[in-house]
Amino acid sequence: MDRAELTTEQVLKRDIPWETYMTTKLISGTGLQLLRRYDNRAESVRAQLLDDDGPAYVQVFVSILRDIFKEETVEYVLALIDEMLTANPKRARLFHDKSLANEDSYEPFLRYLFCREIGPRSLNMLQICLFLLEFVWLLWKGNWFIQEKSCKILSLIVSARPKYQVGVITNGASSKTKLTTIDDVLKGLVEWLCTQLKKPSHPSRGIPTAINCLAALLKEPVVRSSFVQADGVKLLIPLISPASTQQSIQLLYETCLCVWLLSYYEPAIEYLATSRALPRLVDVVRSSTKEKVVRVVVLTFRNMLSKGTFGAQMVDLGLPQIVQSLKAQAWSDEDLLEALNQLEDGLKDNIKKLSSFDKYKQEVLLGHLDWSPMHKDPLFWRDNITCFEESDFQILRVLLTIMDSSTDPRALAVACFDLSQFIQHHPAGRVIVNDLKAKERVMKLMNHESVEVTKNALLCIQRLFLGAKYASFLQV
Repeated sequence: MDRAELTTEQVLKRDIPWETYMTTKLISGTGLQLLRRYDNRAESVRAQLLDDDGPAYVQVFVSILRDIFKEETVEYVLALIDEMLTANPKRARLFHDKSLANEDSYEPFLRYLFCREIGPRSLNMLQICLFLLEFVWLLWKGNWFIQEKSCKILSLIVSARPKYQVGVITNGASSKTKLTTIDDVLKGLVEWLCTQLKKPSHPSRGIPTAINCLAALLKEPVVRSSFVQADGVKLLIPLISPASTQQSIQLLYETCLCVWLLSYYEPAIEYLATSRALPRLVDVVRSSTKEKVVRVVVLTFRNMLSKGTFGAQMVDLGLPQIVQSLKAQAWSDEDLLEALNQLEDGLKDNIKKLSSFDKYKQEVLLGHLDWSPMHKDPLFWRDNITCFEESDFQILRVLLTIMDSSTDPRALAVACFDLSQFIQHHPAGRVIVNDLKAKERVMKLMNHESVEVTKNALLCIQRLFLGAKYASFLQV
């Protein structure tokens, strides 16, 4: 079987000759006893053993990975640890137990992840040569299973370290021994994960593994900094898209979780503001029915709302209507409901700021007409209708010029709609628009190939003929 396609379940079906390793002094007698109690036992039995004496088993596993390089055995022990942490991620704390103060719990996983040099302890020259040959063979072939498990385990161990543990990690009593630092570990992990996102080692598991590890690691401020410096944020953007299968939904969730964690870091926010992240997140929350996906995206929006121009962009992308739709659904998560309410209030504040005649005037004069909120906001038209009289109805004249010259169906549709709104809300709207010779221009657009244009041109003509008295029946 291709080793890249190995699963934990397949690896754990093997029989490992632990007694042989004790004979060659690669494991101790105590280590052998612990392995005999643990190996090939029911999950409930293993769980009890870890509860009773977890640090001792962790020490045995780490020492095997440090001193033994036979591929099948390395895979097996990594599978044991992966199974242990998958069942209960909090067990990663066992690697930081005080009884392991003289162990470098990170080093073996770093070695297998980055293919670094090895240094077996207490071996004669023949044993060293044999293990070196086996290890070189393992690295030459490349072993995705070993790299994947090492990365996942290392990410969990780092994330579970005590808050006070910074700087140097001790890895032995001797002060001459080279030490591994937290910064070394995190920097190396970020480098490897970014490489996987750019050029995955495994066609289907490389990217999901990288995202899964990042979702755990980006809680660390130093990882956020390293990730942004490595230009990693842009690697997440293509992964933000609506998903359907269970596997793709999990990948989408963890990608959005990464973006949420990055939304607490200002340099990452600056990059997200210039990328396609926000429109993609809006597409996801509009189409997703998975509560955990909706929750993490909404929480991300809440963080971004007050940053830069994100609030204005959210309004322009139609997020207020999406939030109203989401609030009408039955969600069980109270945090999500609270976040939706907060997001709705924040968006309302942004709409008030955006719905000003100055912004509208700028949009019209630049010819960049789109369905921004003010166009369909009755309050905007009621409060600002007299402003259209400025400079001899300059805005109306520009709208008519857009109708004559623009080739953008969206701009034409918005221009027709705005003209109908002016007719609707201005006491002399029909008379003014007729004096500006608008009827002929709008009539031409009723034969336009765009349904959006013809619909709004028809609405404008109806209001022009019927006047304000009957216009309320024609609102769409």
